[in-house]
Amino acid sequence: MTAGAGMTGDARWRVRTIGPADRAWLRGLLDARWGGPWQAYGGELVDASGAAGFVALTAAGTKVGVLLHRPVAGGWEIVLLDAVHSGKGIGTVLLEACAGSARSAGAARLTLVTTNDNLRALRFYQRRGFRLAALRPGAVDAARRERKPAIPEIGEDGITIRDELVLERELG
Repeated sequence: MTAGAGMTGDARWRVRTIGPADRAWLRGLLDARWGGPWQAYGGELVDASGAAGFVALTAAGTKVGVLLHRPVAGGWEIVLLDAVHSGKGIGTVLLEACAGSARSAGAARLTLVTTNDNLRALRFYQRRGFRLAALRPGAVDAARRERKPAIPEIGEDGITIRDELVLERELG
């Protein structure tokens, strides 16, 4: 699968399904940028390193982003989206590749969880058709206490990380 079109409309990025040869790169990215493969949300620990997903590449084949997903009732859940250069359209092409594949597979919606401090993510996803579906007050505090103590207490813009926000996009 390929997709293109960055913010200026040029085809800067190719997107393909993640494969076995990408797993070592993915583990390195998860360790360097996400504190390891385990993501704590929704009251559970999710191992992102084995999730299905998509990789974004430059024309030269350099990996510049990843979106990982898993099936959930009625749709797909985005486990993680990471564009190594923000504001370049990488996240958008990954998201649209995921939405197209989910729709083709019969999924009715995409969902994801982010934290109360992640204002950039809230802006990004809402601009791409996601809506706030739920608030889980204190969920990050509980995850830090019970599952993943390495979750920082202070996040973006000096905001204390406490809550999870669930976002949802209907695929129609």
